[in-house]
Amino acid sequence: MSQESYIQSMFAERIGGANYGKGTAIYKFEKIKRAKAAAKKEHPNVALIDMGVGEPDEMADSGIVAKLAEEASKPENRGYADNGVQDFKEAAVRYLKNVFQVDGIDVETEINHSIGTKPALAMLPTAFINPGDVTIMTVPGYPVMGTHTKYLGGDVYNVPLLKENNFLPDLNAIPEDIAKRAKLFYLNYPNNPTGASATVEFFEQAIAFAKKHNIVIVHDAPYAALTYDGLKPFSFLSVPGAKEVGVELHSLSKSYNMTGWRIGFIAGNPLVVKAFKDVKDNNDSGQFIAIQKAAAYGLDHPEITEQIADKYSRRHDMLVAALNEIGFKAEKPKGSFFLYVEAPKGIKGGQSFESGEDFSQYLIREKLISTVPWDDAGRFIRFSVTFEADGIEKEQEVIGEIKRRLTDVEFEF
Repeated sequence: MSQESYIQSMFAERIGGANYGKGTAIYKFEKIKRAKAAAKKEHPNVALIDMGVGEPDEMADSGIVAKLAEEASKPENRGYADNGVQDFKEAAVRYLKNVFQVDGIDVETEINHSIGTKPALAMLPTAFINPGDVTIMTVPGYPVMGTHTKYLGGDVYNVPLLKENNFLPDLNAIPEDIAKRAKLFYLNYPNNPTGASATVEFFEQAIAFAKKHNIVIVHDAPYAALTYDGLKPFSFLSVPGAKEVGVELHSLSKSYNMTGWRIGFIAGNPLVVKAFKDVKDNNDSGQFIAIQKAAAYGLDHPEITEQIADKYSRRHDMLVAALNEIGFKAEKPKGSFFLYVEAPKGIKGGQSFESGEDFSQYLIREKLISTVPWDDAGRFIRFSVTFEADGIEKEQEVIGEIKRRLTDVEFEF
């Protein structure tokens, strides 16, 4: 047996077993990547407008960058951070109070840093899921916690986010046997990709549901401070009873333009936080202390996020107006930088679109506008207002160009 065939037979079933790497399926983001490359090659003189990137288009605030440089030069910050430094945890407690009116978070037992929220979502199932246990996920959505649930021999139950229910999960539609087996329930508001926001009433229902069925709620809140048009930043932890049933994950990636810095925190139920710390201790040695201290500076300056939110709000206004003039039924979200729009059925007298993916591929290949399709619960595409544009005039140019490229066809809805 050759070395290559020997290794091929060794892969774990969770990633495909002996067939690992042999699949021919092309995943959504790879299809987008290939379509973008083909469109650029076919139309070399036309700029591709990328509205699909879910990543801020600007650098972190200069004050945060300066704080990083200052702290990185201190020898006492060079070592392992393990489960984090006190400065960051205290700043996170202040942030929850100042921005979200969340009181009573114990800095020693109810908060901990994470290297962004993605690793936290990946680690939490390790603390709870045994083979046969269930994690309830919302779709469309961010699948990391569900992926790791499956890795551990658990099952995932998907609850659709439907337009007719304001993109909130219908708790009454979750079967009793699923609720009985469930240990974790993933929620994410403001939501990726729908842009929907949760209400106090919904979170009250979710807390009651969790208590009834003994389920831990994990609220993923990276967009919680990016809110518009009178909606105040809103935390799951501000709702009475939330800390009894779950935790909330915050990230500085989106709210502070610190995507690559990889810093966030978990807050809430002390037992869940303790379990996370124990699992985390066996996964990483903590984020660089200088990054934690720079992040603490950011958390104490929420006006940075407010300025970022103003920019995204302005871009949403322009994009929604342009799309609606063309015939779409776009509604500005109250939070996040995502605009979730129902895909047209086709072009009058021309091709039809059987799915959001069909329409997204058309936009890339024919109009050189990149979006992300979602077909989990209806036919939708997601625009992101994180497109590159330096200043209002450039933003107006980008939106104007999108409108120009789409007005030469008549879509059917």
